[in-house]
Amino acid sequence: MRKKVLMTTFLSGLICLLMSVSSSNAYDLEFVTQDFPPFSYQIGSYVAGPAADIIRAICVDLDFECALHSKDWSTAQMDVKKGKAHGMFIIGWNKNRSTWLDFSHPIIKTEYGVFVRKSNPLNYNMKSDIKGYNVGVYGPSNTSQSLLKIKKIIKDLRVDFSPDSATCFKKLSQGKLDAVYSNKAVGKSLVHRLGLKNIRYAGRDRSLKYYFGFNQRYTDKKVLDKFNKSFEKFHKNGVIQEVLSMYGMESAELK
Repeated sequence: MRKKVLMTTFLSGLICLLMSVSSSNAYDLEFVTQDFPPFSYQIGSYVAGPAADIIRAICVDLDFECALHSKDWSTAQMDVKKGKAHGMFIIGWNKNRSTWLDFSHPIIKTEYGVFVRKSNPLNYNMKSDIKGYNVGVYGPSNTSQSLLKIKKIIKDLRVDFSPDSATCFKKLSQGKLDAVYSNKAVGKSLVHRLGLKNIRYAGRDRSLKYYFGFNQRYTDKKVLDKFNKSFEKFHKNGVIQEVLSMYGMESAELK
């Protein structure tokens, strides 16, 4: 009887383990993202946007089984770190991320800049233009890291962190901030979506590129190489730019 109980327990444990392995290996590539329009967003449970379109095109080209999930950003990043997903999108490069992520070819050219209320005549050309400002930013994030670099140069600058970009723009509209530092495309999308008619883009701070990031430890190198080669092919034959053009975006040059 005791042997039967032990065997049942062993088999139950083995089944659970196999189910776990099966679940984690159910896809050739599994991606996570966040609600980050216009780059990624959800339509019902469907993950949409230019990055998702590119991933799906590559997966079809390679006959890969791929899955895309949208989560809050801290959960999404943790899923990739723990190997619950292979990759995340869409992200900027930074030194910390490069220690545990392999970056794809650059996908999209974009920019960070400054938004103000229309009553403010600011034409942002140099970092000192926002001296004395109370500037909102979503963070912690790559975007907030860029703003903090400005603060190191312009001491008379207050940085106001918010848990999401929408909160920043609402505060700006209400006069609680002097400016918002944001990705241009994200900011314009939010201003339109939230109906904030008193906000405008004052100018670019810096250009940057966005990438797919893959966990170095848990992503099969052969799979990643195939993914990157498919991306290269689509970039060279114009498919990447064709997809991005539908969203009013520009592809980055191949490395």
